[in-house]
Amino acid sequence: MKYLRLILILGTILSIGIEHSNAQIFPKIIKKDKSETQFEAKERPNIELRGFDQESYLRTLSSITDSILFQNNVNLGKVRSIVSEDQDYMIWAPTNRLAKVSEQILIDSIWVTAYEYYSSWDSKKIDIYNFDVDQFQDTVKVRLYDTFFGYDWKLPLNETPVTSRFGYRWRRWHYGTDLDLITGDPVYAAFDGIVRIRSYDRYGYGYYVVVRHKNGLETVYGHLSKILVDVGQEVKAGDIIAKGGNTGRSTGSHLHYELRYRGLAFDPEIVYDFSAPKILSQELFISPATFSHIAKARQRVYHRVRSGENLGVIARRYGVSVSSIARMNGISTRSILRIGQNLRIR
Repeated sequence: MKYLRLILILGTILSIGIEHSNAQIFPKIIKKDKSETQFEAKERPNIELRGFDQESYLRTLSSITDSILFQNNVNLGKVRSIVSEDQDYMIWAPTNRLAKVSEQILIDSIWVTAYEYYSSWDSKKIDIYNFDVDQFQDTVKVRLYDTFFGYDWKLPLNETPVTSRFGYRWRRWHYGTDLDLITGDPVYAAFDGIVRIRSYDRYGYGYYVVVRHKNGLETVYGHLSKILVDVGQEVKAGDIIAKGGNTGRSTGSHLHYELRYRGLAFDPEIVYDFSAPKILSQELFISPATFSHIAKARQRVYHRVRSGENLGVIARRYGVSVSSIARMNGISTRSILRIGQNLRIR
């Protein structure tokens, strides 16, 4: 009897254990206190949404000229409003000429597209303005620098001996002033501005830089040995932008220096006295007479063929097409040229 009772007790315990192991166990549910949610909702700050008043914004836009002049105290990091362009003042702000471009430039730690900063922008081509000098009848006053507002000037070299002046030479027009230097000499930004082009021209400028300035002009620095700035980099007058050299179409170490207004070069010696050396005036008056050389440059131009030259080489030298030279001279684009042969280029 004792053994039978023990067996029954053990069987009962075993059956209870099996039922317990097969039982479904539900996870414990913890209810969230509603008071915490209500508290968080009360603490959330109110966000005020304001619509953009386009008409009011557009009324602030004005553009008197196409010169690149900017308001002296505009901080692009805080304010990017459009201001009136007046050539009597140093103005530095975006324009409202929205020409779509791909480049972006870093200014005051913010990225803006180039057209928001200038009315025209191209980092490949020097003359991008299509400025018709024949239709230009005005006199434009340009403030070259203004030390009161912190805008200074600087000669492109520490010493500026002139080796070749602006004008017609070697059967072609020389659009700048050549200044003697030793390869490696520092080249300085002439005025405050921003680098628009850094490039290489095998048949002309060699390594060169174009800087667009706050005063509305652009400067070109050619035959460099090393470029120290990048496209979109903002520079101050006197900043070292490159080292002088003898690259490209050059017969010796020198700096080819150009001043341009709306893409057209004019004589730098109406701005500087390189022998002094000094800048002649704080203001520059640009008139049709400033570009009187354009009419002379458009006159007929001839080239005497030299050893090793062909139509392709000559066309690149003068910036014209092979077909236009062939057409003006009644020859084929595949014609073999004779040394000493005169060809009309324009």
